Amino acid sequence: MTTPERSAADSAAVMKPDHPATEDLWSGHSRFLAFWELAIAVILAFCAVVTVLTTLGIVLVLSIQTVEFFMESKAGILEFLLSTELKPDATPPTFGILPLAWGTFAIAFGSSCIALPIGLLSAIYLSEYAPRRLRGVLKPALELLAGIPSIVYGYLALLLVTPVLKAIFEPLGIRVPQFNALSACIVVGVMIIPLVSSLSEDVLSAVPRGLREAAYGLGATKFEVSTRVVLPAGLSGVVASFILAISRAVGETMAVVLAAGMLPQITLNPLESLETMTTYIVQVISGEASYGTAKYLSLFAVGLSLFVITLGLNIISGLVLARYREVYQ
Repeated sequence: MTTPERSAADSAAVMKPDHPATEDLWSGHSRFLAFWELAIAVILAFCAVVTVLTTLGIVLVLSIQTVEFFMESKAGILEFLLSTELKPDATPPTFGILPLAWGTFAIAFGSSCIALPIGLLSAIYLSEYAPRRLRGVLKPALELLAGIPSIVYGYLALLLVTPVLKAIFEPLGIRVPQFNALSACIVVGVMIIPLVSSLSEDVLSAVPRGLREAAYGLGATKFEVSTRVVLPAGLSGVVASFILAISRAVGETMAVVLAAGMLPQITLNPLESLETMTTYIVQVISGEASYGTAKYLSLFAVGLSLFVITLGLNIISGLVLARYREVYQ
């Protein structure tokens, strides 16, 4: 019988290598691999710095030109933000962006009323109801809408949507101009549907299967599981997709230019023409505004205002994600 001391000695003898020179055969990465890892880290850091500097450069240029605009036009900030008069060619010129802000938010609100419900319902169907094969066909087909150029949507509004609106409302005695806000809301709403449906479907599909099975085990129907379990679990991502879609609608340009026209006014009639901030920028750039004039510099002030709006929406989206995000292990 072996004693415990003998067994320990035998185990140590077995574990001890016969050749001490082979105790450490790996001497670490080669110099080339070490240099390559350092180069990759430098390249990635450079790309990150470039994105930040680009954003800072845009903000700096817009800010400097905006200050020059206020110095050139002698307009106050409150007058610029709250005045309803936008007549850059008048004598003296007036620069009030309230009609532009009204048009921007009116188009964004109208298109959101179309895109958000349809996009969310499409996402629920794709994630909860559609068979796998059908989802593999429907989702790419729906995402194709996001690849259509915005100017095509503008021509669609002129050649299809507005004539349909004329055929519906004019027999009722309601005049429909060629350029109107309702037509722009429809095409922009269709344009941002893929953004809502795709992002929301990804969020809802990421909800753990166990939550669904637990609800089914309690006797819930598929609709109850979809609306009372899956949707609340992915609510933060769904709300974030809503805000991103609204930001997309706020910054839309060519479709709104062709559909809504260029008439800065504050009206509650969706069949009237409106002008958005992006439309005004296009108008000034394509016009005969001389470089350095107040009218030319006003596009930078409007651009900075639009940048602040979209930045605020993105910050709200980030706060929603951080506040209501559900993490599942």
